[in-house]
Amino acid sequence: MEWHACLDEYEKLVIRMSTPRVVIDNAVCPTATLVKVDSARRHGILLDAVQVLTDLNLSIKKAYISSDGQWFMDVFHVTDLNGNKLTDESVISYIEQSLETTYPDRSKEFNGLTALELTGTDRVGLLSEVFAVLADLQCNVVDAKVWTHNGRIASLIYVKDCNSGSPIEDSQQIDRIEARLRNVLKGDNDIRSAKTSVSMAVTHTERRLHQMMFADRDYERKPILQHRADSPVVTVQNWVEKGYSVVNVQCKDRTKLLFDIVCTLTDMQYVVFHGTINTAEDKAYLEFYIRHTDGTPISWEPERHRVIQCLQAAIERRASEGIRLELCASDRQGLLADVTRTFRENALNVTRAEISTSRDMALNVFHVTDANGNPADPKIIEAVRQKIGLENLKVKELPLIYHQEAEREEQAVGVGGAVLLSLGSLVRRNLYNLGLIKSYS
Repeated sequence: MEWHACLDEYEKLVIRMSTPRVVIDNAVCPTATLVKVDSARRHGILLDAVQVLTDLNLSIKKAYISSDGQWFMDVFHVTDLNGNKLTDESVISYIEQSLETTYPDRSKEFNGLTALELTGTDRVGLLSEVFAVLADLQCNVVDAKVWTHNGRIASLIYVKDCNSGSPIEDSQQIDRIEARLRNVLKGDNDIRSAKTSVSMAVTHTERRLHQMMFADRDYERKPILQHRADSPVVTVQNWVEKGYSVVNVQCKDRTKLLFDIVCTLTDMQYVVFHGTINTAEDKAYLEFYIRHTDGTPISWEPERHRVIQCLQAAIERRASEGIRLELCASDRQGLLADVTRTFRENALNVTRAEISTSRDMALNVFHVTDANGNPADPKIIEAVRQKIGLENLKVKELPLIYHQEAEREEQAVGVGGAVLLSLGSLVRRNLYNLGLIKSYS
């Protein structure tokens, strides 16, 4: 770090203390790359660190979180989606630079675009109607993400004007877009809760989707599908002596799981002081010691119940239901409207979608079920592929997350009736995992 000549020693100390320090180590663990972060603690710093890693689609196999006083220390065990350690120097350098930035800015990729936010009641064919309206209004969809949960839908769509290639700034055009999309979202029975907004402001897309569904109170709504065997189990207990609320989560492991949980806790104004994340085979076990931003634990039963509901919803929103279809085709005006209309005509419901463009190519992912939320008939999927193009639309399996076999004591980690460890033991264990002491026994 180079110092400006006019900085005095105190200013240098403040900068040094507020700038996160990052160490990336490939030597300690034979199966994962260790990413160590320590810095002065501030609200949201854990989310920033997790966001950098998950935006690169890295798998976090283990993590140890510890805040001692005003200091924050993390260790993440990460691999790529194939279970390999990180060896690409450009990726390692990007992680270091991003984590060492006090307030990372990842908004640049959406500069020059107009953001459309949509929430409402999900139904078969809704996306087809949305994209048809946008095509008719000369809006080119550059990027989009769509989530559905408990019969609700939230979407963040980035568009530009088809003719000029510029952001849509004309107030009358914006009013037309909002009005027509609102009518589509209302349908026949969602007059009150359907919402649309147009913004030039850029935020982290997936965090914003969580916020939109949280504001829509999807966590309170009755699930369309009944309880499944792999539904997340969340418990919250108060540790009165130490002033913590202890959150335990057990669920199926997947990419971006830690981000979804930490994002929700952060936006609900909770601070994670200590935590441990373990994975074994396809299961994830997470434990967090939290307080409100004002330093108090969860104080009453309705709040505890709400935290459980919100964390379960955050985990389920991104859970992939249905068959994954990947579309790779030359981008053109109306492509999304045509593809999603074909889905609708064959009674396929899109439960999640990720839309992106690269140069002149459309790179889109859709997760589809039948109209009732059940697995789609393979014959219908094949008919849809024939209509759209066998070479353009392909059925893909989800990337497999590689899991090393956890140690015996980690495999025994559970959430039901979990025994609350003493804070001293937890801190010593995390300090050991952080590499700051030789033993925690």
